[in-house]
Amino acid sequence: MKKIGTIHTPFTTLEDMPIQPKGAKEVIGTIEVDNEFIEGLADLDGFSHIYLLYEFHMAKKTALTVTPFMDTRKRGVFATRSPLRPNHIGLSLVRLQKIEKNIITVLDIDVLDGTPLLDLKPYIAAFDKVRESNSGWMQASEKDVASKRSDRRFVG
Repeated sequence: MKKIGTIHTPFTTLEDMPIQPKGAKEVIGTIEVDNEFIEGLADLDGFSHIYLLYEFHMAKKTALTVTPFMDTRKRGVFATRSPLRPNHIGLSLVRLQKIEKNIITVLDIDVLDGTPLLDLKPYIAAFDKVRESNSGWMQASEKDVASKRSDRRFVG
């Protein structure tokens, strides 16, 4: 897989970061898209939200079971948002503010500064909105998720 840019945020360490965009309300970040991919940004500015797919570049190990931030017991890694996945791929849905040449400004970003960007995709309600869903084992409220911060469990 090829990196297409770099994500810049105020978060410089893995500890005490928001664990999801819900906990990063109004946090401003920028995405610097590599020059060879600028043409691909055409027409993206009409969308309110974009998905960021990125590499958990600081994740040095993998595990098939992990204790997620919002739980106290081990869960299968594919039933979590843990960075210790076999391919270390992350996903965040952020609010798109503006695009100036190769710089995209976003809000509600929960990503470590310097993270390699793998892809961008627009959020399209007709494709992505789910009216009824189940969250499996995860029973925390939006307020609980917004207030939860990372610790050292996935560092190293």
